[in-house]
Amino acid sequence: MIRLEHLNMVVTDLEAAVQFYGTAFPHWWVRQRGEGEWYGKHRQWLHFGDDDNYLTFNNDGDKPIRDLSGHQVGVAHFGYVVDNIEALIQRMEDAGYALSHCGREEPFRKNCYFIDPDGFEVEFVQYLSDLPEERNRPSDD
Repeated sequence: MIRLEHLNMVVTDLEAAVQFYGTAFPHWWVRQRGEGEWYGKHRQWLHFGDDDNYLTFNNDGDKPIRDLSGHQVGVAHFGYVVDNIEALIQRMEDAGYALSHCGREEPFRKNCYFIDPDGFEVEFVQYLSDLPEERNRPSDD
């Protein structure tokens, strides 16, 4: 078995990152935190997630993120599967996070995007079928 365990992200504000992702995933918690040096620069870090998956946030970000509408090398977005996308959208909007956009109408999935406080685009998708051939149909998003 292979699965993605964590993403390691450079951010500008640890607490703003925890607030955003904690709104999306209210069952997650700060698993551990610390500080250290990375190539001569002091930084604080924390692991935020559950027992199986987490995000590492490092607060030494000092340059802007890639232009999401551009063609620079880098992460375009990353996505999470959720059970109820409408509840997630409501939770995020109630906390003050604006919906960036949603994907096109699809028969077997709904997806939408939010931009986190550091400019990372995060996709949330709810699958409406348990059949892999329906869930994995190509999309332009």
